[in-house]
Amino acid sequence: MVLNGTKQGHPSLSPVSVSSEVSIISLKYVSLGVLVLQTTSLVLTMRYSRTNVLQSDGPRYLASSAVVCAEVLKIVTCILLVFKDHSFSVRALNRVLKEEIINKPLLTLKLAIPSGIYTLQNNLLYVALSNLDAATYQVTYQLKILTTALFSVSMLGKKLSIYQWLSLVILMTGIALVQWPTEVTSSTKQEDLTASSQLIGLLAVLVACFSSGFAGVYFEKILKESKQSVWIRNIQLGLFGLIFGLGGVFAYDGERVQENGLFQGYNSLTWTVVALQALGGLVIAAVIKYADNILKGFATSISIILSTLISYFLLEDFDPTSVFFLGAMLVIAATFLYGYESQWERTERDSLRIERRETGTWNGTDGACMACD
Repeated sequence: MVLNGTKQGHPSLSPVSVSSEVSIISLKYVSLGVLVLQTTSLVLTMRYSRTNVLQSDGPRYLASSAVVCAEVLKIVTCILLVFKDHSFSVRALNRVLKEEIINKPLLTLKLAIPSGIYTLQNNLLYVALSNLDAATYQVTYQLKILTTALFSVSMLGKKLSIYQWLSLVILMTGIALVQWPTEVTSSTKQEDLTASSQLIGLLAVLVACFSSGFAGVYFEKILKESKQSVWIRNIQLGLFGLIFGLGGVFAYDGERVQENGLFQGYNSLTWTVVALQALGGLVIAAVIKYADNILKGFATSISIILSTLISYFLLEDFDPTSVFFLGAMLVIAATFLYGYESQWERTERDSLRIERRETGTWNGTDGACMACD
């Protein structure tokens, strides 16, 4: 950021720096918008693909194999992005992959922790959506916002103001009201859910909430402490995820794979879910780079409201009540409240970035100040 002096002796932003800051802000909100769209589509398609509607065509697809396919697609996409960043040079691509992955085994092994947790989380979400109704799943899964905030404070040393904590409470209350189960019985309600299956789904969501919070913050910490490309990081995550995923396939679904193959039950909808899940990992990485995990949680919460609206107008399996509209207003209010605090914090960070650019301690490659957080 370049400063120019004014007649009053106060610094002012040059046109170049203003344009740069506007570009960063635009990228952040574009990433959040795409994340909302991706999450909304993923929830709807994943839930629909795990219902009984498609089982008449044969065996239902294996969730473990879908997770593996998503990891493969993510690895290929990231390799292509690195290939593009190096002017489509095969030699440069091989050199970068060797230097950043093979020649740095300790740094690469650090990604095994979040990768294994992400793989577990992705499998648990399939389990949850197979055993819980949508309302219970969506409400309970919002606990990841709170766990992310707690891990951000404990692991990254972030200090949230009273207003930000209040916004988290308001958000949790709003989402709970939006997805509060009604007593209206619809023809599509699943009456055959047993107590055991509901318990399995509930436990899956709870474990996914804590794993999501820890892995997301851990990955954010690694990103902000390193100059590596976010695409290289995702290749490392994907490689470990592929190993863990394949282990899960043969450990839990080995017999079914031998009987009907790895891609049993696959159709166009299944491949759509796989693509959305793979895209989600890359979008989340972009969101972490330009924002933080808690703001990502708000975007996810907004997507749940959109999912509910789509379910009402298109799927016609949800009847909104006054409680729903009250919850929606609370979510919007919480989003603005946290956004106001983020604007103030961004101003403070910009001041620190100016100072650190002058002292040469600014890490400009990953968009984060090495010592700000």
